[in-house]
Amino acid sequence: MSPTTTKARVPAVGERAPDFTLKSTSGKQVSLSDFRGRKHVLLAFFPLAFTSTCTAELCAFSEDFDQFASKDVEVLPISVDSQPTLKHFRQHHEMKADLLSDFKREASRAYGVLLEEQFYSTRAYFLVDREGVIRWSHVEANPGQRRENQEILAEIAKLGD
Repeated sequence: MSPTTTKARVPAVGERAPDFTLKSTSGKQVSLSDFRGRKHVLLAFFPLAFTSTCTAELCAFSEDFDQFASKDVEVLPISVDSQPTLKHFRQHHEMKADLLSDFKREASRAYGVLLEEQFYSTRAYFLVDREGVIRWSHVEANPGQRRENQEILAEIAKLGD
């Protein structure tokens, strides 16, 4: 049985990525548009902090943080958890990337990845170029699955410069 997703449409490759502003574990507000003209962005929606797959995924982002940074990619992990919960999760696992709290579920809905019945997002990835256009995306059919960083980095390599 597959999870029930919201009726919102997942934005397609080639479309402008929906902008959002979310609170970061740094305490600052972060908008996707902050990176326009400066960096590529990997949006990584994940269901919930302190769960096994999410922990493995986010720790892997930390392990490969320099590889993403060297490709001029800002990794923005996004979850519906509260900012204090995400801050504790980040500190507990010594993660390098700041995490974004989509506590009001606005970004998850805008990207069509909110599982309405569970009230959290499925695992999904959106690679957004410097112009704010989605260049690659993947929405997991099962939130317990994830993409490996090698696959994501291969997609980043296709962006060129």
